[in-house]
Amino acid sequence: MNIEEARKLLHLHMQNTNLRRHCYSVAAVMRALACHFNEDEDVWEVVGLLHDGDYEEVKKDPSQHTLLMHKWLVEAGEKDERIFSAILSHNFVHTGKNPPKNKLEWSLYCCDELTGLIVAVALVRPDKKLSSVTVESVQKKWGKSEFAAGVDRNQIAKCEEILGIKLPEFIGIALSSMQSISSELGL
Repeated sequence: MNIEEARKLLHLHMQNTNLRRHCYSVAAVMRALACHFNEDEDVWEVVGLLHDGDYEEVKKDPSQHTLLMHKWLVEAGEKDERIFSAILSHNFVHTGKNPPKNKLEWSLYCCDELTGLIVAVALVRPDKKLSSVTVESVQKKWGKSEFAAGVDRNQIAKCEEILGIKLPEFIGIALSSMQSISSELGL
């Protein structure tokens, strides 16, 4: 599946603008991480685009999250096991199956929550723009557990232990990639 096809599949099943923007954010970060690791940037971006693509339809039953997207991918003729595995690993906390096992899957796990934190930091800036967010401003909010309290910082911090990327660098990769699509994110 190419990026255009993935975007069409996402738009077919996800109508909420903010949820779409979250998927765009994760896709941009995943592409940047693929570049960092010298991996297939298109595959990683597709995974980022589609990781939450079934959320609107399964939000009342988290155990079904990613399973519906997997079904849609099969129906669309997708055959790339990397995409299937990464999508399914995204919800291992609720399904108890398919824990992340490689850089693609762990990158998705670590960056998903980080995109939300970065957006939250942007939204408290006077101009509400990603361009005024810095790695330092994200790190400053990182230590304030009451700020963006729903963001699992432990999940993000696994970037050091599992991916071998220090947290400030990981934040920098994510921030830069999100800033590069800021108009698409409305920030």
